[in-house]
Amino acid sequence: MADTKQVDEAKDAKQAAKAERRATRLAKQIGAFSKAHGGAEAQVAYMGQRGARIVLVGEDGGWGDLVAPSYAIAEEAVKKAGVTAHEDFDGEFAAKVRTGPYEWTRMAGIQVGGPSNSNT
Repeated sequence: MADTKQVDEAKDAKQAAKAERRATRLAKQIGAFSKAHGGAEAQVAYMGQRGARIVLVGEDGGWGDLVAPSYAIAEEAVKKAGVTAHEDFDGEFAAKVRTGPYEWTRMAGIQVGGPSNSNT
């Protein structure tokens, strides 16, 4: 029985170390985004079994996202990066996002009379 417990503890420690490395890697990416955009804020959204999405909005209105394998890893990455985390993507936070022609074409262009999504 003791051998099984030791194996389980070693497996748990290995998984925890892997999660820590992933959070550190994501934090570096968040930090690079923040530096490139004059600062950044984040919101973490649960995506089910796929993990969690970290939505980043820069002070200049630029935005991007990252996917973490779990909500806990995403939260840890945002914390390590030292950026402000929002509970929801609404209000003043959402108003900071600046979209360009690509976003209008791909996400809303057809509905508002913009160019179609086809390449023809």
